[in-house]
Amino acid sequence: MEPALGLARESLSFRVLTGLPSAARRERTVVAMDNRNEVRDFLTSRRARITPEQAGLPAYGGNRRVAGLRREEVALLAGVSVDYYTRLERGNAHGASESVLEALARALQLDEAERAHLFDLARAATATARTPRRTGKQQVRPSVQRILDSMITTPAYVRNGRLDILAANRLGRALYSPLFDSPAQPANPARFIFLDPGAPQFYLEWERQAQDVVAILRSEAGRNPHDRALSGLIGELSTRSQIFRTWWAAHNVRFHRTGVKRLHHPVVGDLTLTFEALELAADEGLRISAYTAEPGTASHDALNLLASWAATLDQAEAARQSQGENA
Repeated sequence: MEPALGLARESLSFRVLTGLPSAARRERTVVAMDNRNEVRDFLTSRRARITPEQAGLPAYGGNRRVAGLRREEVALLAGVSVDYYTRLERGNAHGASESVLEALARALQLDEAERAHLFDLARAATATARTPRRTGKQQVRPSVQRILDSMITTPAYVRNGRLDILAANRLGRALYSPLFDSPAQPANPARFIFLDPGAPQFYLEWERQAQDVVAILRSEAGRNPHDRALSGLIGELSTRSQIFRTWWAAHNVRFHRTGVKRLHHPVVGDLTLTFEALELAADEGLRISAYTAEPGTASHDALNLLASWAATLDQAEAARQSQGENA
């Protein structure tokens, strides 16, 4: 059962090319990104959230027919003509200069992630149209796996831009055992959060975590609009989760570099952990996510207990394999 949400706008800026996916067809679900709609909806949604007072403009009259700024007000703030901004907001970002995009980012008071997303959308509009491409299977280099395995007191895993978990160390697998053991596979936090009914029990701040995941995927879709696997994941989540569809339509984007996660592990209980995301410079799009607990806290003790539990499981598995070989 998904947590309750209020009513929200559900206009989507993509088309799901197949219907509701059956188990046999789910992997073929593909989303066709429409750059014009993406640009239009992003600019419209950012304009709607800023009042004239917030923008330092006089608000003439008390009966405004639009939420937030009018188009002509955004054009004034950005130093462009109303006709030009109207063309941009209708989705035609082809050829938009960096100076114009910077001016729009200032006018719409975009944060770092939103500014980067605007530039990604404009770059996609200017690029030659391409059909969605299949990405080769990403693999973690042995040296990176050795780094993970050397982090014996720190849960860590490697993920790609669409949040697929490609590798983990022993403590990382133990920490995220509900995700790795979930029927919602391949292992991906977005798939787990929106498709596994146990996710709200694991994530103590499920709604915040779920909104972060949607915003991360939005950012990735702007960077890689032709990634067929990403489109398939978005299509799968969109057809199976109304909450995902609703939040996807909000066009929020976010960087996920550091922060705090509160989890309830089925073995060791509640954990409050700080995470850091570390980019792998030699592997484009891959990053290590590592988790630590404040020394002397209950979470630190729980993490140590989790490490002991994981070691016990490994020893039991090694013993079973040894017995099988000697049988």
